[in-house]
Amino acid sequence: MPLHVPPAPAPALRSILTALGSPTAVREARTPSLRAARTPLIPELPLPVHVLERVTTRGGAPRTRLTGWRFQIRDGERAVAAGEAMLTPDGWAFSHFFEGPYLASTELALRQAEQLGTPYQPRLLSVPELYMLTLWLHADLTADPASELFAPGDLLVPLAPAPPGIAAHRPHRVTDLLPMLTLRLTPRPPLKATA
Repeated sequence: MPLHVPPAPAPALRSILTALGSPTAVREARTPSLRAARTPLIPELPLPVHVLERVTTRGGAPRTRLTGWRFQIRDGERAVAAGEAMLTPDGWAFSHFFEGPYLASTELALRQAEQLGTPYQPRLLSVPELYMLTLWLHADLTADPASELFAPGDLLVPLAPAPPGIAAHRPHRVTDLLPMLTLRLTPRPPLKATA
């Protein structure tokens, strides 16, 4: 089943296109592939980027916060980098270009998601405290990409490199993976000294 990729806000796309057209932005980016591009660079496959905001043991639904839109930057037939637009108080602005393992890992996870047989709205979910990025397969295809809540049937696919003990590229139901993340993110009480 095809993934239902939501359209990015026009100002977010414009900010990426402007940065790609800026020799300074491309030259100063730590992305050798952008500087070595042989064809026009094209941003595509925009994915909303959310950060996990609240995971508690006291109940309440975990929430996310939309922080940006990530675009794959193609040079010909292959993705060579990613560009991110971030949400600011004044609207969407270019944030940065980057390369690295999450680029190929995202492509692999998207290909795997296409094979699942169920349509999803793809998003990215970051868990900064664990240095973790997941492909969030949102089950509600009509949801606003900025929506903060998980839907029944959502899947999370940890991207490589994943934290120890969490398998990369294995789909997890949100209801299965979030409790594991809760344990890792919940501060442990200090040990009491014994006499």
